[in-house]
Amino acid sequence: MREILEQLESKRAAARAGGGERRIKAQHGKGKLTARERLEILLDPGSFEEFDTYVEHRCTDFGMQDQRVPGDGVVTGHGTVNGRLVFVFSQDFTVFGGSLSETHAEKICKIMDHAMRVGAPVIGLNDSGGARIQEGVASLGGYAEVFQRNVLASGVVPQISLIMGPCAGGAVYSPAMTDVIFMVKDTSYMFVTGPDVVKTVTHEVVTAEELGGAVTHTTKSSVADCAFENDVDALLNLRRFVDFLPLSNRERPPSRPTADPADRVEIGLDTLVPDSPNKPYDMRELIEKVVDEGDFFELQPSYARNILIGFGRLQGHTVGFVANQPMVLAGCLDIDSSRKAARFVRFCDCFNIPIVTLVDVPGFLPGTSQEYGGIIKHGAKLLFAYAEATVPKVTVITRKAYGGAYDVMASKHLRGDINYAWPTAEIAVMGPKGAVEIIFRGDAGDPAKIEARTEEYRHKFANPFIAASRGFIDDVIFPRNTRRRLCRALAMLRDKDLKNPWKKHDNIPL
Repeated sequence: MREILEQLESKRAAARAGGGERRIKAQHGKGKLTARERLEILLDPGSFEEFDTYVEHRCTDFGMQDQRVPGDGVVTGHGTVNGRLVFVFSQDFTVFGGSLSETHAEKICKIMDHAMRVGAPVIGLNDSGGARIQEGVASLGGYAEVFQRNVLASGVVPQISLIMGPCAGGAVYSPAMTDVIFMVKDTSYMFVTGPDVVKTVTHEVVTAEELGGAVTHTTKSSVADCAFENDVDALLNLRRFVDFLPLSNRERPPSRPTADPADRVEIGLDTLVPDSPNKPYDMRELIEKVVDEGDFFELQPSYARNILIGFGRLQGHTVGFVANQPMVLAGCLDIDSSRKAARFVRFCDCFNIPIVTLVDVPGFLPGTSQEYGGIIKHGAKLLFAYAEATVPKVTVITRKAYGGAYDVMASKHLRGDINYAWPTAEIAVMGPKGAVEIIFRGDAGDPAKIEARTEEYRHKFANPFIAASRGFIDDVIFPRNTRRRLCRALAMLRDKDLKNPWKKHDNIPL
């Protein structure tokens, strides 16, 4: 028995050692943690239960039969984050560069299958050189097996990818199909083809960081949702993020106790919207003043900044926020903001998270670049997402809600449950000046007449009361009471039951 126990401990020690002390030092030298160190930070202490510790690759080509490490470059299993179950895999760059083999893929697939059966999130800590070349097509088949599970798990359990090293070629498509992607600045990157291939094919000279670094993907491509300074910062923020999500589509989001009163009055909101309709203000201030304890987790903060998305809590319950940002492009909807918000709305709808929409939108951004880029189709994505969503939807119009953009932003006509407006709201087909110049184009040569007509139009139509008289607005509320009204509306809607017509799946305008 002692001999077996010694053999067991020897195998475990080999698995814990990964690629050995030299490679671990090299990993630390790059400012990166090892696969197991990352899991220690992500998961609650002592909660990790490992699977397949002793799995080894089966390859016998190119001398691989003499290079076997227990675990084969990925640590898999389950644990808890703040007491709630999650399944995890953490790729070990010290073992064959974290490259994916057939058995490496099988380990990942096993925890994904478990996650779908029991209903718990899948978190992937990616740090891999890509497919293991020595295994050829077996490695490619392994990737495809993972991809298939990503698709089947989509909308069933939350899938979160944290890119903590290289992620290239086919390896990028699994994270791309997950719900959220976080990256680490300076040490992680994602691209389909690396700098050397780009240089050979297109003659462009570009660094890995410029081509697919965290800053690139959070500011230009929108592939990633957030970028963090280092491994520890990323893992701690991931713990915080997971706390907002339900375990699966069969559950409601978690509720957390809060000392923040639901009826808290925010006097400062009464003066948030400036007197001038052309002067911007920060919509983030409104979100932070209405959510519990000012805690707002923003996604994609550096991309399409004319719209804000993220999670907060009201009365302890998770809520998804979508808000036009007047500080950028006057809050206009464009291609990027429409895609950004549409994906977020669909994610919230997948996982039973109520949506609060804060509206100050003068319309869609005009211009040839927008039209040639397909703003019609991209704008329709956001419209489609709101229209199909069956979760509770509460909307507050703070200032402008003009034209088709009014319709798109969770209006009553797209099955908005509760639609409020502040007294400063202007709900109309278009702004007063533009409307008057069209209606009274015969008076264009008389500035005084145009000014008088503009004031008449503003007084008659640019207010919330015409929409309220038709029932499109449920109430015109005092800004200071926004938190109280949102909390009451969501409490009333907690048991909402709405189902869409049966279909295999919809055909969103991609």
